[in-house]
Amino acid sequence: MPERTLILLRHAKSDWSGMETDIRRPLAQRGRRQAPKAGRWLVANIDRIDLAILSPATRAQQTWELVAAELPAPPPTRIEERVYAASDRRLLAVVRDLTAEIDTVALVGHNPGVEECVYILTGQPVPMPTSALAVITWPGAWSDAAQQPATLRAHGRPPGATTPAR
Repeated sequence: MPERTLILLRHAKSDWSGMETDIRRPLAQRGRRQAPKAGRWLVANIDRIDLAILSPATRAQQTWELVAAELPAPPPTRIEERVYAASDRRLLAVVRDLTAEIDTVALVGHNPGVEECVYILTGQPVPMPTSALAVITWPGAWSDAAQQPATLRAHGRPPGATTPAR
């Protein structure tokens, strides 16, 4: 069975200055600068992404649009209602529902769920500020996620995302 790669990406910095509802809050200027850096990091460090799963929140979708604009071949995108304001367990359910022909997935969501999902998968506490990513791998099926500790391959806010000490 192939190795599965999950890229958890927290949306870039959002703009709190308007009167939008939480789900409609757009990216701030800083967020529009952050997101392309994540895309460039992915190009340099990830061979390919088969699918992007996005929260329906405006800031998550705008983050991915800016990330994907940096990719040579952006993957298909799926808006997933369950990702908005999701707990770690709900995010894990989304991951476990993925199909076998997909090997690498980028999931763009929100804290605290994203940070907690990294912990539930790897057993490692990793801070996930805006625009941070965590690259997590494990052998086996998507449905095996969190059955045994996965490997945290990289984490942090690009361009300085780091590979953990082994």
